[in-house]
Amino acid sequence: MSTTTTTRLPIAHLPSAVLPGATVTLTLSTDELRRAVHAATDDFGGRLLLTGGDEQGLGAVARVPNVGNLPTGEAAAIVRVEGRARISAVHSESGSASLADAELLIDGPTTSSTDAAVRELRATLELIAEKRNSRRLPELLRTVQDPGALADAVALWAEFADGDRLIVLRAVDVGDRVDAIHAWARNHLNELQVAETIRNDVSEGMDKQQREYLLRQQMNAIRKELGEGDEDVTNEYRTKLVDLDAPESVKTAISKELDRFERMSSQSPEHSWIRTWLDRIFEMPWGERTDDNVDLVDAQAILDADHYGLDEVKDRIVEFLATRKLRRDRGLDARVDADGERSARGQGSVITLVGPPGVGKTSLGESIARAMGREFVRVALGGVRDESEIRGHRRTYVGSQPGRIVRALQEAKTMNPVILLDEVDKMAAGGWSGDPTAALLEVLDPAQNHTFRDHYLEVDLDLSEVVFIATANVLDTIPAPLLDRMDIVRLDGYTEAEKSFIARRYLLPRQIERSGLQLDEVVVDDVVINEIISGWTREAGVRSLERELGRLVRKVTSKVATGTDTPVNIVVDELTDWIGRRKVDDEVTARTNTAGVATGLAVTGAGGDVLFIETTAFPTGPDSEPGLTLTGQLGDVMKESAQIALNYVRSHADELGLDPDSMRQRFHVHVPAGAIPKDGPSAGITMTTALVSLLSGRAVKPTVGMTGEINLQGQVLPIGGLKQKVLAAHRLGLTEIVLPKRNEKDLEDVPDNIKADMTFHIASTYADVVAVAFEPAA
Repeated sequence: MSTTTTTRLPIAHLPSAVLPGATVTLTLSTDELRRAVHAATDDFGGRLLLTGGDEQGLGAVARVPNVGNLPTGEAAAIVRVEGRARISAVHSESGSASLADAELLIDGPTTSSTDAAVRELRATLELIAEKRNSRRLPELLRTVQDPGALADAVALWAEFADGDRLIVLRAVDVGDRVDAIHAWARNHLNELQVAETIRNDVSEGMDKQQREYLLRQQMNAIRKELGEGDEDVTNEYRTKLVDLDAPESVKTAISKELDRFERMSSQSPEHSWIRTWLDRIFEMPWGERTDDNVDLVDAQAILDADHYGLDEVKDRIVEFLATRKLRRDRGLDARVDADGERSARGQGSVITLVGPPGVGKTSLGESIARAMGREFVRVALGGVRDESEIRGHRRTYVGSQPGRIVRALQEAKTMNPVILLDEVDKMAAGGWSGDPTAALLEVLDPAQNHTFRDHYLEVDLDLSEVVFIATANVLDTIPAPLLDRMDIVRLDGYTEAEKSFIARRYLLPRQIERSGLQLDEVVVDDVVINEIISGWTREAGVRSLERELGRLVRKVTSKVATGTDTPVNIVVDELTDWIGRRKVDDEVTARTNTAGVATGLAVTGAGGDVLFIETTAFPTGPDSEPGLTLTGQLGDVMKESAQIALNYVRSHADELGLDPDSMRQRFHVHVPAGAIPKDGPSAGITMTTALVSLLSGRAVKPTVGMTGEINLQGQVLPIGGLKQKVLAAHRLGLTEIVLPKRNEKDLEDVPDNIKADMTFHIASTYADVVAVAFEPAA
């Protein structure tokens, strides 16, 4: 508690509050201040009252020990603040100092709780003094014992702002004053501790960096003594550059990077980036080329030895080699014409092998490389959805590397290899990551790829001497601009006779060799092979056939390993014991023996296939209307074909001999298997035939398959993939094919032995289809 005494003293107002214990030099710049100081020294024993800031009812009692002039000549007074006072009244007279009645506030005795608070305050202040390395604060703690005076002294030492000084001035009660200073002390100590933690962390990091720097400098000195320093690395790179057989533009780019590498500190992140770039670019096979095997007879022999059939693609490769041979013989390889156009020597070739799985597209690429005498590299593009996979990543990214084309050249170690771009139809646009098919446009364009630029290397690469071979199952998913740069060669699949020859010549010997058997330890004749082809496989290629032969050979191997006498002779009647039950049944007759079903031909990613179009109809009731229901996962084009077929049948009912009243029904068209998506217009005449069969009650011949698009006028329009469709029909035992007239020329692609087994009916209009599709009327 505080005690009081009443007195009357001169009063003056200052811009800010002052606290007891402070010594202040006041410039006597105002009349009020001059009158108050003179009155204090003349009549009141040097004592006066001071108020500050916005404090009106509370002030400080001060004593003026000295009045004089500053070096500038201004009058000034030294004021020592002694205590607090509560002002009760102010008396002002014109021309003289204002006097105020005030109660002088004197700190009374403290309570036990205040004493405890003071002890905590002193402990906190000691920590602050230690953190700040202060000399004045420990002196205050040692010399000032009174709690109230200590609080005021700490506020003065800490140089509180005006608002904080007012809070301390108003704390007349000693306990409140101690609590206010203690709250400040705790916050200030927390700030000092946080600052010390940050300072220590920074210092520790700097010390660690300095230590690492010194160690690296010592390590560099050791490497230099051992001849392993950066200077030696740079000299090694420069030696490689002198011997490099690369274009001048590439050498210039390498030289600039070497200069940067030499000037750059090894601590810089770019130091390792540039070194990696230099390693990668020196790994390129600059100037390395293999000579083409231009012996056409030898090349043809290699192609024939590796693959049976495939005459078109073999002819294409032999033609390419013949062109190279002729240009070399006539000395045209290194010629550049007068207009600066590139010589045909540098024009690469882009062959695209399109066909179902298992026909030998990938292995044919290896065979082509062997026939040409070039290195072979396979680049798998299936599932690639990032443009950077083709063009490479920018050097600024962590873990960046060249694209697959550059890596293929590095793997081949020549600039003119055969690069197989496998499954090019399986690439997908990656959205924000770019379209890889667009990145291939420059790669596969012979007019542009002599200056191909990879994002990582950032130098021009000449790809014009590379022979690119692309493979695809279908062409539908390849963008038109990319397709325009390709030389399409179709591999439509094998006939049964070709499969039998391939199995006997290539597949069976390979499986026997892999199993560890000798060729004379197992006997598999042509009849057994043909039975496996017809009863266990139904495919355009030979992959499943090789799988079944491998299964058979493994069974034989297990028998031989357990002591069975050799040779083991495989007979047809025992096939199910060796490789299990048959997997393929002849279902055409069973599926088409009722009206409303027709057999169509289609092309899928797995080759040609046979589709059964099923139809039914039911009368419309009060809740349904005449119309069409479609099932079987049909695409938009196939749905439109079904609608066109129904509308054609409705509009030509009289010509087709159908009852017009029968059209007032709801029709359902189903294309098994329902789990497989289907699309395309080539089932138009098949859907029309199925509907006519349903409405007429006449079954379609089980031996007839058909393909062709139909329009609303009944014209039969051309389709694609005729050879694959005919081969699929032959595999299922169909003997008659209805096809559009404009596809008649495509029959030249069908093998002669297949054409000999089948009858082809050419259709210009749907009337031609009706004439051959149905069984004769009874």
